[in-house]
Amino acid sequence: MTDQVIQTITAVLVSIAFCLLYFAGSNFVLDKIVQLPMGSKNGREIFRSNVRPWLFIAPALLLLGTYLVYPLFETFRLSFYDATGEQFVGLANFRWVFADQNFLLTIRNNFLWLLVVPAAATAFGLVVAVLADRVWWGGFAKSMVFMPMAISFVGASVIWKFVYDFRGPDAEQIGILNAMVMGMGFEPQAWVTIPFWNNFFLMAILIWIQTGFAMVILSAALRGVPHETIEAARIDGASELQIFFEIMVPQVMSTILVVWTTITITVLKVFDIVMAMTGGQWDTSVLGNLMYDWMFRGGGDYGRSSTLAMVLMFAVVPVMAFNIRRFRTEEAQR
Repeated sequence: MTDQVIQTITAVLVSIAFCLLYFAGSNFVLDKIVQLPMGSKNGREIFRSNVRPWLFIAPALLLLGTYLVYPLFETFRLSFYDATGEQFVGLANFRWVFADQNFLLTIRNNFLWLLVVPAAATAFGLVVAVLADRVWWGGFAKSMVFMPMAISFVGASVIWKFVYDFRGPDAEQIGILNAMVMGMGFEPQAWVTIPFWNNFFLMAILIWIQTGFAMVILSAALRGVPHETIEAARIDGASELQIFFEIMVPQVMSTILVVWTTITITVLKVFDIVMAMTGGQWDTSVLGNLMYDWMFRGGGDYGRSSTLAMVLMFAVVPVMAFNIRRFRTEEAQR
C-alpha cells in the first residue's frame, strides 16, 4: 500500500514538473526566436501571439491524436479486414453485422436504453430540481440524489446486485426487491434473468446515477427563470402544474436538450453496467458488450469487433451533429 502511494505521488510530481518545464522552456525558446533580427517588431509580436497558444495546446493535441484520432482511423481500416487484420474482405463485415441475430438483439436493447434512460433521468432530475428548492432540507436532498454520480458504473452495479439478489425459491432472501415482493405475498424472482424486462432493471441503475447530473444542471438553469414571471402567473391564478409546464419548462428547454443529449451519448457507450450485472446474458447485451465479446473472447476478431465499434461511432455522430447545430443556431440568434 505504501509503495503504491509513493508511486502515485511520484507520478503526479513528475507530471507537474514536466508540464512546468515544457511551458517555461517553450515560452523561453519562443521569446528568443522573436528577439532575432528578422522582420519588423510588430510582425515579430504578431508571430509570437499566434504561435504561443499552439505551443501550449500542443501536448493535448499530441495525446488526442495518439489516443483518439489514430485509433479511429485504424479501427475504420480494420473493419474492412478479416479476423486477423491481415486479409482485406471489403464490406463483408458490414454485411455480417446487419444479418447477425445477436447484433439485431443488441440494437433492440440499445434502442430501449436510448428511449428510456435519457428521458427518465432528465425528467426525474427536473422534478427533483424543482421540488428540492421548495423545502428547507432541499440542499441535503440534492446531495443525496447527486451522490451516485461519485460512484463508478461498476461500483453502482455491485450495489444494485444486492438490490436484485436472488438466493433460490426456498432460500432466505437478502435482496431488497425480493424482500419487498415477499412482504406483499408474492414469490421472489431472479430479476436480471427475466428476458426483456431485465433490461429495464439494468436501466434503473444508470437512471439512478444520471438523475443527479440532470438535477444539478437543471437546478442551475431554473435559477435563471425570472421570479417576477412566476409571481405574476400565481397572481393570475395559474396552478403550480401550469407554472411548471408553461413557464419553467419552456424557459429551460435548451438546457433540458443539453442534458438529454449528454445522457444519450453516455447511454450509447454503456458497457460497464451490463458487463458487471449479467455479462450480456439473458438477452441483455448491448453494442459495447458485443464488441467486447468479439474482440477479447474466443481468440479475438479484429475485423468484426472494429466493425461494431464503427457502428457505435456512427450512432453517436448524429447526436453530436444535432447538438452542435443547435448550439450554432442559438449563437446566431443572440
